[in-house]
Amino acid sequence: MLRASDCDNLIEIRGLHFAYGKRRLLEGLDLDIPRGRVVAILGASGCGKTTLLQLIGGALRPARGTVKVCGQDVHALDHDGLYALRRQLGMMFQKGGLFSDLTVFENVAFPMREHTALPESIISDLVKMKLHAVGLRGAHALYPAELSGGMSRRVALARAIALDPDLVIYDEPFAGLDPITLNVICNLIRTLNDALGSTSVVVTYDVPEAVKLADYLYVMGEGRIVGHGPTQAMLDSSDPFVKQFLHAQPDGPVPFHFPARPIAEQLGLAAR
Repeated sequence: MLRASDCDNLIEIRGLHFAYGKRRLLEGLDLDIPRGRVVAILGASGCGKTTLLQLIGGALRPARGTVKVCGQDVHALDHDGLYALRRQLGMMFQKGGLFSDLTVFENVAFPMREHTALPESIISDLVKMKLHAVGLRGAHALYPAELSGGMSRRVALARAIALDPDLVIYDEPFAGLDPITLNVICNLIRTLNDALGSTSVVVTYDVPEAVKLADYLYVMGEGRIVGHGPTQAMLDSSDPFVKQFLHAQPDGPVPFHFPARPIAEQLGLAAR
């Protein structure tokens, strides 16, 4: 198994195509995630950001194209190879994804028990350290139902970094958070990435936080990457799609309506 230090790009995606039935979602997407950076992937809701993460993790298979994580073709791996690869990945799910019948402590301990043979005394110390890093060491005995939304996200973050992974993926980490909690989560992602020397991929439609957090931005649209570059360069971009999205402009190439027949035709007004 290659380590992150063995490759310049932790993720390399080429010519990625994917569809749900007849609905084509990704059409020839190319993307590179350099090692050690915080990279944000931006795009409107429904453009395929979460699907892209599932393809990176091997949960879905593409129609065409390749996804390589540290030089390994994810979809060419057998069961054991994919399991070993996922050991190197940390994932903070869109809604936290905590196990409802496990305590905060048990949730964070889960990946350690699943992927290592560490003694319980060491696991206990590591869990306390991870919870301390997100400010929730005192909440170790609580259950997810007893947590606020922001606390749940922080526990999910502690679980995502439980094994000090090479790559941490965050799926919409800011959605539904109040401004204070949002700022706390944003700062934690940046601080933990730099402290662990890992690579972070943040998938979001929250432009202000992505701009504040990320070193490099990708903007998705029409099944492809429509723009990418260092954060400030992207903010200064004159590309119509990138400019409209990053500056929240109502008019531009990003459509408001999902493809459909003309409204007059559907209402039976065309022949009147």
